[in-house]
Amino acid sequence: MTLVLGINQNGAMMTNVWKSFDSNEVTHSTAHHLMTIENLIEELGYARVTDVANRLNITRGSASTTLKALEKNALIARDVNGFLGLTSRGRFIAQATRAKKRLLQQFLQDVLGVNDKDAEIDSCKIEHLVSMESGHQLCALVSFLNSDHPTAKEFMETFHDFCSKECQREECQFREEERLFAA
Repeated sequence: MTLVLGINQNGAMMTNVWKSFDSNEVTHSTAHHLMTIENLIEELGYARVTDVANRLNITRGSASTTLKALEKNALIARDVNGFLGLTSRGRFIAQATRAKKRLLQQFLQDVLGVNDKDAEIDSCKIEHLVSMESGHQLCALVSFLNSDHPTAKEFMETFHDFCSKECQREECQFREEERLFAA
């Protein structure tokens, strides 16, 4: 596990922030299993362990192990024939994760100017870690920045101009960090 240090409002380091990753209800694997089941049901009308394994390009055994845990946590249910379905909580998590991924990807592409491939990969990496509150606020921000509001348009123009000119200058506040990312 990577130690993530945060800084609180007083500027003091918070060394236990990394522990919040362990308390996250949704892991990357959980999110993708739930979204895959939802996709399969939408596309085929059903989902089986084999279908989930094939779609995620993992073994049946690996899929089965994860799906048993999801069933134990009441995120999925199996019928008498072994077909998988999402519980209301599982469906909510799948839909919320998908929505956060779309928002993150759009933010990375449209606002930050990240290329499509990296935006898709990065949004996939963090979609399940974003809290509902952060997702809500991100939705508001992306909606605002994509609106016709003059302030939004001015911000986007100013920000993109800054990225192309100001941040390249030596006096940029985060010049050292910028050099790391450029490597």
